[in-house]
Amino acid sequence: MDIIPAIDLIDGKCVRLSQGDYNSKKIYNENPLEVAQAFEAHGIEHLHLVDLDGAKAAHIVNHKTLERLATRTRLKIDFGGGLKSDDDVRIAFESGAAQITGGSIAVKNPTVFESWLRRYGTQKIILGADVRDEKVATNGWIETSDKDLFEFVSSYMQKGVQRVICTDISKDGMLAGPSFSLYQKMIDQLPGIDLVASGGISTLEELPKLKTLGCAGVIIGKALYENRIPLKSLEHYILQQ
Repeated sequence: MDIIPAIDLIDGKCVRLSQGDYNSKKIYNENPLEVAQAFEAHGIEHLHLVDLDGAKAAHIVNHKTLERLATRTRLKIDFGGGLKSDDDVRIAFESGAAQITGGSIAVKNPTVFESWLRRYGTQKIILGADVRDEKVATNGWIETSDKDLFEFVSSYMQKGVQRVICTDISKDGMLAGPSFSLYQKMIDQLPGIDLVASGGISTLEELPKLKTLGCAGVIIGKALYENRIPLKSLEHYILQQ
């Protein structure tokens, strides 16, 4: 199971939100490179980098920060937030992203998202399925659509999508534990899914539970910044996997 810390960016700074609420913003570090290098120093190989400014503006904003992290660490960076056009995706890859995540675009403009799958391949394009009460949410979680999560993911898996990041918005940033039952249901009903759990991770003990369920990866955010999961203990877990 891939261990994937998250860095969320506003104004080029490392922040966290609670349940996607921009008014709940807390700045943890004004230098995301320091944070990324600390992750790397503790054996982390992957990074989930989210452009919250981009999500709000509906186009890529923090690509310079992406470029700095990509050129000054060896982390495999998955970049998302505000990727709406072919130019946005081109800029993200040219700035050093190994993969990009499309969420809102996959809901609102599936033709464009499917063109990215064809152009870049399913190894480079991740489906972001942000969910509230099993309905897909969009635009930095400001809007909830009427799309059923399972139908939405299944339709894209039929088009070749492999990796899906599913964030339960009700859990995100709350440090109350992840949606084990939701992820179990997804793995049971969507055979072959390469599922990355996101939202609510609060203790190290939750990681082996997610791995046992069959999750391919887990994104950890606030638990790291609040030291609920110290980087040293995460390093030990990675070595033991």
